[in-house]
Amino acid sequence: MRDQPSKTVVISGGTAGMGRAVALERLARGDHVTVIGSSEAKGRALLDHAADPNLQFLRADLSSITEVERVVTHVSERHQAIDALALFANRISPKRKETPDGLEFTFALYYLSRYLLSHRLRPLLDAAPNPVVVNVAGVGNTAGQIFWDDPQLTGRYRQVRAQLQAGRANDLLGVAYAGQAESNVRYVLYHPGFTRSGADAHPNPLVRNTIKVLARFFARPVADSVRPIIEWIDRPPADPLSATDRGKPVDLSLKTLDPGDAARLASYTEDLLRSRGH
Repeated sequence: MRDQPSKTVVISGGTAGMGRAVALERLARGDHVTVIGSSEAKGRALLDHAADPNLQFLRADLSSITEVERVVTHVSERHQAIDALALFANRISPKRKETPDGLEFTFALYYLSRYLLSHRLRPLLDAAPNPVVVNVAGVGNTAGQIFWDDPQLTGRYRQVRAQLQAGRANDLLGVAYAGQAESNVRYVLYHPGFTRSGADAHPNPLVRNTIKVLARFFARPVADSVRPIIEWIDRPPADPLSATDRGKPVDLSLKTLDPGDAARLASYTEDLLRSRGH
């Protein structure tokens, strides 16, 4: 028997790995769960596995601004409040490619989709009694930076550089989001560390197999990595912003969590969206 009412949970990137594990655990607790993913096959497999009427799958390409807005509209039409938003969606791109909006793919999927979901669903989050956003990225890691002169990496793309930039952008997203007044949403930045999750998503078979071998010996089980997320959904932290790196709290004075940089990135992002009619 659960000791509290069921919750409404939205998960981006929830058809595999950690996102899938969170979805199944929350369903087991009686929650209403909406999972967003790009693969129809993985979504159908999750629906078949769960066999739970409280699970809904939305297929969407979250690297597309229009697709994210469609998801927001769909969720808003079906729910009056959201208790938890868990953000996992990410995919490695060895070569630079652009989305239909003319944006670098990693920036669009790993960072911008999370920005849009966090902000566009905020009215529904604020309508819940104790809401939380959990952004799963690489907080605590100080490698990488925002390339302010070329955030879309038009002239110097590398897949690791793109991933690190988007990770640092998510750090700053949390800082700016939590700094907005008159909201009871708690924002959690979470770095789970190396987890036995997501190896199948790498496009290079050699790299994919190497990750699988390393994961067998060194990675944390998925169940261990998602346990804090499950708890935060039930009991969000007291502070507007908190950050955890592999089980340890992150000092919010870390240089990668600079409020000035957070405001600068938020301004850049809003200008970017306006320039594309959003």
